[in-house]
Amino acid sequence: MPGRPSRRVVVLELCALALAAGVAVLQIENGDWDLALMGALLALSLVSDVRAVQSASSRVKISGSFLAIVVAAVFLGGTPAAFIGVTTIAVGWLTQRYRRTDLLINLVTYAWFPLIAGIVFHESVQAGDVAVGEPAFYLLVLAAFVLALAFNALLIASYSAYVEGSRLSTKLVRMLGPVLPSELASAALGVGFAAAYLELGLVTLVLFAAVMLIFQYLIGALLVSQERADELELRAKQLAGFQVALLSALLRTLDLRDRMTARHSAAVARYSREIALAADLTEEEQDLVHTAALLHDIGKFVLPDRILKGNAELTDADWEQIRKHPEEGARIVSQIDGYRPVGEIILAHHERLDGLGYPRGLEGEEVPHLARIISVADTYDVMTARDSYRTPISSYDAIAELRRISGTQLDGRYVEIFIKVLADKDVAYRHGEDADFERELALDRRIHDYVSNGDSASRSASAQIRA
Repeated sequence: MPGRPSRRVVVLELCALALAAGVAVLQIENGDWDLALMGALLALSLVSDVRAVQSASSRVKISGSFLAIVVAAVFLGGTPAAFIGVTTIAVGWLTQRYRRTDLLINLVTYAWFPLIAGIVFHESVQAGDVAVGEPAFYLLVLAAFVLALAFNALLIASYSAYVEGSRLSTKLVRMLGPVLPSELASAALGVGFAAAYLELGLVTLVLFAAVMLIFQYLIGALLVSQERADELELRAKQLAGFQVALLSALLRTLDLRDRMTARHSAAVARYSREIALAADLTEEEQDLVHTAALLHDIGKFVLPDRILKGNAELTDADWEQIRKHPEEGARIVSQIDGYRPVGEIILAHHERLDGLGYPRGLEGEEVPHLARIISVADTYDVMTARDSYRTPISSYDAIAELRRISGTQLDGRYVEIFIKVLADKDVAYRHGEDADFERELALDRRIHDYVSNGDSASRSASAQIRA
């Protein structure tokens, strides 16, 4: 079941917890069992955990217990600090009763990072013959915080990434990103406590507790703010998705009125992507031209059936209305968040290199290059499609016509690229008969979903990030 660890993972976690217990026992004699300091830090850790800030959309927790535990690792050693960590997690679970699988990974994490931080700190002090209170000592205190934070985050992120099948790097960024500055600030706070404790003793802990709880509250407010920002971003993406669905509904409605529209849009979208690919344009440009081509005729939605279906001879006034469809299409599409570049291409897809196009009479390089690609694909499909309202011509004759108007109406480079694309294609492809609107629309949706959501990831389900 997604989101839950396998039996193998549970066994590995139990083994890791047992190994931590073994290391803690071996390190008992190296610990400083100052019961007064240990009791005060344990009480501070428990109180901070009870007052921890829980995010609204995930189970990431902000608690000052992390800071208390690392202080214990520095002044008491790995085993006492691990005892405080494990006790804090156990008591927290008794009050919150979250999933036992999450309890297990948190026990493993809060057993190991105090052990590692405490052992490495004290071994470094001894190996470097560092005296308590000198600058090197405080640098090692800071290093202990950074090491503990890194080990804590790595264990939780690795567990979550494995269980959810997501990328470890993404988990680490999402987990540490919002709180990393405040975590480093809390490390500086811990260094300050170390200096004050060496001068004033246990009384420093009272002030330290007050500052830490305030700091915890501020970090919690930061996380809540981040959660709200993420929620607003999600709502914006959902709205954009709804608007894209509305566009596809408009195209389907247009297809019901005009039989050839959906197939023509699909063919032009497919041809345009092939041209962009053969022209070595970027993947982003390929996606953009595909979307714009799929929607290039959506402005025809405003045309009456008499004009759209072409059953009668069109007047000059009718042609004037038809010439407005790029503007109407651009206006509709540009109202969607993030689709303004698509609208700009749609607006220009009937422009010509010689300046005789519409609606703005752009000339040469003024015409967007992706609009020039769509013009080639659009012109070809209108000439060759069997469901067109004009008599279709062969692909050979259409290619000859493309070359005739190359350099005046159409961009010669893209004309020749398209001709090479067509060279190895079958008859159904060359006449757009196998172009499928639903398939092209589904491709466009996948592109939209990837762009919207490719960099987003849910926060860790079981991580307890602590200030």
